[in-house]
Amino acid sequence: MAGEVLLVAGCYEQVALGFRVQTTEETWNPVPDFTHHAHTASVSAVAVNERYIATGSRDESIQLYDMKKRVDHGALLHHDGTITCLEFYGSTHLLSGGEDGLICVWNTKKWECLKTIKAHVGHVTSLAVHPSGKLALSVGTDKTLRTWNLINGRSAFIKNIKQTSHIVMWCPKGEKYVVVVNDKIHIYNLETASISGTISHPKRVLAVKFVTDSVLAAAGDEETVRLYDIKSLQTLCEFKAHENRVKALCGFALHESNILVTASSDGFIKMWRVNPKKFQECPTLLGEINTTARLTCLAVWKPSLMDSVETKKTEATCSEGVEESLPQPKKLRKVTEQPSEEVLVEVGAEKKRKKKLRFK
Repeated sequence: MAGEVLLVAGCYEQVALGFRVQTTEETWNPVPDFTHHAHTASVSAVAVNERYIATGSRDESIQLYDMKKRVDHGALLHHDGTITCLEFYGSTHLLSGGEDGLICVWNTKKWECLKTIKAHVGHVTSLAVHPSGKLALSVGTDKTLRTWNLINGRSAFIKNIKQTSHIVMWCPKGEKYVVVVNDKIHIYNLETASISGTISHPKRVLAVKFVTDSVLAAAGDEETVRLYDIKSLQTLCEFKAHENRVKALCGFALHESNILVTASSDGFIKMWRVNPKKFQECPTLLGEINTTARLTCLAVWKPSLMDSVETKKTEATCSEGVEESLPQPKKLRKVTEQPSEEVLVEVGAEKKRKKKLRFK
């Protein structure tokens, strides 16, 4: 799999789509790799680590895909409402947020729910795990920004931001983070937990992605993607990426370049090369594919680009912190006996038959 990445997208058509890309070629031509119709409602979130792909949906489930064995790995049924956000921490943990106001911490070895946190009064709209794995941020419809201590699973800090934020994200080093409220991008310092600056985007922001620790890509209710310097708060460049609004941004480093991946309501996924020495230059289009779907979310699975040293560090940090501190309840499934009554019942030990993905 050397020189390959997999673009994974979710859509309103309830399907997870995978496209394999050879990054060693001059022109990148995504090739359909798989489609999987596991959900019964639109796909609302997607996250990846080096082995698994997780998708969340309005059908209240999280579906898992084992890319090593190339099979459907089952479903996680713990949330009561739409799954709004998913984020892996290395190879050991998955965090999920939903409209039920909960954040769940999952162990990726046995897929047990280690901790259920009542995070917000209302929906959890976004969450982000610090690179150290010791902290997490979340925002919700209760108009608060919350900092969580993942070692003990408790709230460390609550800030009233007076408006509903729909995106929170750490910079790669974890020294700063951004909180997006409509068309405003607020930059926070970790040390002071205060706003160091605000960027005003022309339209409502739907997606952001750190290209570097100081350069942020942002897109939203328009066809244009903009690169901002979060220190000077200036626009470095802007370019027309799609024919419709941009719904999702992803990125990764490749050799001496930064790769930015964009997904739009027009059905296209495009890959762009960003020159790290000249951010003022418009990125170069490397390749594109028309999925013919109404895209909602995007992730990049990089089996050949994972840093083994970071993986080992991740496993050590997170497993020693979260696994030892958080209780490990029995596996439960929700059963509704009456319209107003819900009970939790222990799931039997029998294994669900795994289903092969439809690979093209």
